[in-house]
Order: sequence, then structure tokens, then C-alpha cells
Amino acid sequence: MSNWVAPFPVSPVDATVDLPGSKSITNRALILAALADGPSRITGTLRSRDTDLMLDGLAALGTGISYDPDDPTSVDVTPEPLHGATVYCGLAGTVMRFLPAVGALATGDAFFDGDEQARSRPLDTVLDALRSLGASIDGTGLPFTVHGSGSVAGGPVTIDASASSQFVSGLLLSAPRFTNGVAITHVGAPVPSMPHIDMTIEMLAAAGVAVEFDAAATRWTVAPTAIRAIDWTIEPDLSNAAAFLAAAPATAGRVSVPRWPVTTTQPGAAIVGIMEQMGATSDHADDGLLTIRGPESLAPLDIDLHEVGELTPTIAALCCLATGTSTLRGIGHLRGHETDRLQALSTEINRIGGSCRETDDGLVIVGDGGASLRADLWRSYADHRMATAGAILGLRVKGLAVENVETTSKTMPDFVAMWEEMAGTAS
Repeated sequence: MSNWVAPFPVSPVDATVDLPGSKSITNRALILAALADGPSRITGTLRSRDTDLMLDGLAALGTGISYDPDDPTSVDVTPEPLHGATVYCGLAGTVMRFLPAVGALATGDAFFDGDEQARSRPLDTVLDALRSLGASIDGTGLPFTVHGSGSVAGGPVTIDASASSQFVSGLLLSAPRFTNGVAITHVGAPVPSMPHIDMTIEMLAAAGVAVEFDAAATRWTVAPTAIRAIDWTIEPDLSNAAAFLAAAPATAGRVSVPRWPVTTTQPGAAIVGIMEQMGATSDHADDGLLTIRGPESLAPLDIDLHEVGELTPTIAALCCLATGTSTLRGIGHLRGHETDRLQALSTEINRIGGSCRETDDGLVIVGDGGASLRADLWRSYADHRMATAGAILGLRVKGLAVENVETTSKTMPDFVAMWEEMAGTAS
């Protein structure tokens, strides 16, 4: 780990940034390809720590994985009989919440473990659900062992997914292979990040699997169905793009991102409208180029981020640079992410001279245009989005150092080089 002094541009940022593929789409495509009725090719695969952990986990369980020697983002996936293995999850929520169901379909014991920090992440919901559906599992969190029997009975199950939409997606992705499919009923507070479940449903539909959603009962039903092998092309990661686009309003500059989709289920797309609320302008050209231009002064926000919680660190950084009081609501579930993101953001913003306090379900940030912010160490808590939030603030705070910026490799291995090039400070 090292302390990285974030770039401080001498003029407003003016850059075009080509982003790699979406982590969320990549890891869902990999699961579906591994459980399909034939081989698939995934083009534009994100190659990062989280996605490589998914690739390694599927390969360990018996899936055939091969790479184009001329393009590591082109991956061929060949379904093979699944067997016991050791699966390392790192800090990847999609790996620790999506792969247990795949392990239950294997024959043999699948042992799951991860980084020390991952052992506190909530997993009992998905593991208890799999037990109810017929799987044999020892443990309620990392490390745990799935005793695969080659099949899962499936059927009805009731869960509380208020801590993460990944609990629902993790069951839906493998449900077509369960003997009796699945009927998932959610009880409890509203499920966060519903667009991620929409993404899962859309991708299942593309693979020939219908998901019936009863909104009144908050129930998802999947019949036992063959998963059709298809070739996937991965969209750019719009949540990662959000941090780069934030450089435009942060510096009253311009940032463009190619290949921005016209329609998408990625929650990260919401960043455009949020930046517009703060005073930025946007233009989406016919060729897919999205351009954000920042205003001279940023307006504060009063916004519910329940559906797009992953954008919170980026938005919180911009709120520090706004003038006025911003209230971010509906994000209590972020306490169970890579770190307690609400506590981490409040601690670090206050450490560098800002004003932030936690509420039960969010943050209140009082911005003064960034005038009170000072150079210090911004701690990342081994959380990639905390690290990128520090980089955004470093655009306006000369000498701000980000601890363990290497954690950005979770979703973007080339983050530092790309950020320095965007800021015009690359050597």
C-alpha cells in the first residue's frame, strides 16, 4: 500500500476518457455463460480484481475459461460438469453472493473464503436462502463450505434483501438450473439498488429465461429453464465513469466518455441527471459520446440515493465542493459495503476540513465551494469508491494524498494512469 498524491490540475480538466467494461454486467454474464447450454464468448470483459476473482472461481469449479491471446477482454466460456473447489472471494460482493448457488449445483465441497475485511460482510441471507432451497452449507459468513450434491431442489423462499440487492440477483442467476426453479419473496425494508435486479432480469431474458415479478408482493418467480448460450458484449462501466465525469463539475471543465448507451439498466447512468441538478450540462451525441461540462459554482443537493447507492462517494465529494447544505438520503445499506461508507465518508471529509455528519440513513454535507478543504491523508478503508472520492477532491485540494489507491484495482486496474492522464499530469 502507498500514499498517492492526487493530481492537482492547473486549469479546468478537458479530457475524453474511454472506460473499460461494467463489472456488474461482466460478472452476471460469466455466471450465465457458465450455466448455459453451450459455449459463449464475452467481449469487452472487464479485467479487474473482482472480475478475475469471478473468472478464477468459475474455473476452479470446473467451467472452461479461455482467453483470446491478442485481447484479454475476449473470454470464451464453456460449461463443464461442476465439482468441488476452493473459491477465493477477495472483497467482491458479486463473487461471495453469486457463486454459492453455483457451488450448490456442483458435485463436491466448495470452500469459500476472502479478504479479512470481507468476513464482516453480510452473507447469511443468501446462505440461509440456499439452505431453505435444499442446499447443504456450513457457516453463515466467510469462510463457509457448500456441500454440493449436483442439484438444488429450489421452490419458494422468503428473504430480507434490504441489505443488498445482490441477495436476489445471486439466487435468480442460478434459479433456472434448480429442479423446481425459485419463487423469492422479499420481506422487510425496501430492497436497495433495484436497477441491479432489473439488470439481472434483463440479462436472464436475453438468455431465454423469463422472470415474473409481482411488485405488490415483492416476489420474483423463475421456472426451471435452459439458459441459452449467447455471446455478450459488455457496456462501459458507468459507475466507474461517474468518478471521471465528476472531474468536469469539480473543476468547471469538460469530460467526455465514448460509447455511453442510449438505454441501460446500469444505476451509474443516473449520475448525469444528478450532475445536472448541481448545475452541470450534458450532451449525448449520436455516436454515443457523452459530454459533461461543469458550472462555475456547484449547487447543493437534497436527494434520495436508495436506488443508486454506489454513486454516493462520488456525489459526496462533489457536495463538499458545492456551496450550501446537501442531504443524501436512503443509503443506510452502505454501512454493509466494503466498509461502512457513511462513517468512512464522514470521517474523511471532516479530516480534511469539510463538514459532514451521519444520519440514520445518509449524510448531511455543508459545502463552502471547497474553500475550507486542506491537504491531508484521505484514507480509503480498502474501498475502491472511497479511493476515487479522494481523487475527485484532490482535483481541488493541492497535495491531498489518497491512502492505498491500489484498491481501485478491484474494478479498474489502470485507474491511476487514466486519472493522471485525464488531469493532464501524466509523466
